[in-house]
Amino acid sequence: MAQLHDQRKALEWWKRIGRCTVSCITVLLSQYALSLIPRFFSASPFLIQLTLSGLVLLVVVGLGGRGRRLLGVFGSAPAFVFFNILFIWAVYFAVLRPAVSCVMDIAFNGEVTMLIIGLCSILSSNPGFVTYGSSDDLVESSVAEVEAQNQDSVLGRRVRYCRICKAYIKGFDHHCPAFGNCIGQNNLVLFVVLLVGFLTTEASYIVCSSQYAAKSQIIDRTRLETSLSGNLAISTMLFSIFQLLWQVVFMTWHIYCICFNIRTDEWINWKKYPEFQDVQSQPGQSFNKMRFQNPYDKGILQNVKEFLGFLILKKSRMCKPCLVVWLLCIALNGIF
Repeated sequence: MAQLHDQRKALEWWKRIGRCTVSCITVLLSQYALSLIPRFFSASPFLIQLTLSGLVLLVVVGLGGRGRRLLGVFGSAPAFVFFNILFIWAVYFAVLRPAVSCVMDIAFNGEVTMLIIGLCSILSSNPGFVTYGSSDDLVESSVAEVEAQNQDSVLGRRVRYCRICKAYIKGFDHHCPAFGNCIGQNNLVLFVVLLVGFLTTEASYIVCSSQYAAKSQIIDRTRLETSLSGNLAISTMLFSIFQLLWQVVFMTWHIYCICFNIRTDEWINWKKYPEFQDVQSQPGQSFNKMRFQNPYDKGILQNVKEFLGFLILKKSRMCKPCLVVWLLCIALNGIF
């Protein structure tokens, strides 16, 4: 029996290694495809190159996903994120670093280091798992149903069901494929800090690559004169800008959720949760009108205070020294 367990454990490890390998190959192919944009479209306006980079990235990732399904192999989204970070970092050391100031170099390397630590932390974090009912019969239910059987327990409040993890999560916001984990009450702060870290690190890299491009004057060169290092500097900058644009929108949404004390899952599926339903009867009509209401909204100031105070001090799994170092790197980047 023990030997069978060891064989299964070894098989799981081989599967993980295989998925990480597939993700690494996907990253290399996508970054190579992006490097062709400044090589063959160096004379095009920067906005055109950015648009083409987004289209190329979507096509490569889409075709890669379809090819993996046809071949029966699978990748890992967290590994894809991790290898992209390593690739950007490698290009920084190999190409951009000589053109960057010492303070900017310290700030960027500190940001990337904390980004990797934060990514590893959120992968292994407990989002707020709640044991409810029988493990053999997990069905999705509303908060009202959960509270009906947990009236004397604090864990019964705001518990949602994740179909991917097949588990109940307290304060469930969404399941994040990129981080390979649910985002719930226990790791929501870590998720937001990590998202801020991505934004600042990408912004720092854009500044560094812009400084390198200006000093090397590669933007004004023709296709034949542009070197491989120049192509990588421009393509990775385009990649960072593309990532920064959609992540700013994503961050704006989560700031809204924090200010109004609402979760993504609750906003999308509010009709499934009775506490968000304000049912009003219509005189002379056979149907009732249902409107959205948020019983958890205590006002913007109180909501933000609850998020920053209660969650950071009691629920966040991110260590305070790491958070201080990360904020210091961001401050240095903003000053210099």
